[in-house]
Amino acid sequence: MIRLIDIAKRAGVSVMTVSKVLRDAPDISAGTKARVKLLAQQMGYTPDTNAQSLRTRHSRFLGVIIPAITDPTFARVLLSIEERAHELGFEIILAHTLNQEEREATSIQRLLSRRVDGLFISPVHRLRPDAPIYQTLQARGTPVVILGHTAPFCQQFVNVQSDDVEASYTMTQHLLQLGHKHIAFFAGPQSAPWSQERFEGFGRAMRAANLEVEDRLIFQAGSTIEDGAKAALQFANESAHATAIQAVNDSVAIGCANFFLNQGLKIPEQLSVVGFGNFLTSEYFRVPLTTIRQPKYRLGAAAMDSMLQLLRRERPESKRIRAEIILRQSTAAPRTAG
Repeated sequence: MIRLIDIAKRAGVSVMTVSKVLRDAPDISAGTKARVKLLAQQMGYTPDTNAQSLRTRHSRFLGVIIPAITDPTFARVLLSIEERAHELGFEIILAHTLNQEEREATSIQRLLSRRVDGLFISPVHRLRPDAPIYQTLQARGTPVVILGHTAPFCQQFVNVQSDDVEASYTMTQHLLQLGHKHIAFFAGPQSAPWSQERFEGFGRAMRAANLEVEDRLIFQAGSTIEDGAKAALQFANESAHATAIQAVNDSVAIGCANFFLNQGLKIPEQLSVVGFGNFLTSEYFRVPLTTIRQPKYRLGAAAMDSMLQLLRRERPESKRIRAEIILRQSTAAPRTAG
């Protein structure tokens, strides 16, 4: 392992001079800086980040805690955070919760033990109003940015999220304008604020059109393709009368649409189906899916901006970023309006 003293001997300068050069101190000449930096690079010197962390009290590490990297919601959010972090000299440490509270708490504790400068967290949502691990973060004063919607147990932290109420309202309006009046809603997990907001937007649009939200057309569908297929089977078994289905996310919509297509039903001629999220598979599904494009990359950039403010001991405002509807081939006017 190459040490500062090895570089100093080769360069014919003091260890202090090498240290100042590598810290880009202003009292070292440009010529000496260039020579020592080139020599350090040629010798394969790698800074000891642990030693730097102890000296500066900043690790230049940021933790990101998400349900799973396979979740299509987070791929571009993470890419955006990592790209900006790389530009600014931060390293990202990634952890997965798999939507398990105990694993979330363990991941947070492990990242804190590695002296991360801040944490980005997509919370594991629970119905309880508090969570000890988030109380610990608040007591420590750890800079935290919540990725997505907050809930009572984490509302003390700044967050960035898409405006799901408005986006879902816009999607329901699209179906109503096509002539659909009996619209089924495939809802997500009841404890998840993003699921609650999307149902709220649906309900607002229905009421604004003087239409009832029919309980018999509300199905608990979870968040996966398998959940969407199960909800579609329940829909079929109950002979639910609807001309359109609004799903809580694209995975549920794809699972639902796939079930009906396999049953020989035509989309959108016999049934319109819409999603939320604009996952990559949505555009290339058997019937390209009308959906909501979440501003995933912009959410990541906004999260990083908020983190930088927190690291400067400023208090940023939480951000709601507008999403937009993407019209594809899975929606059309019902065969018989009414």
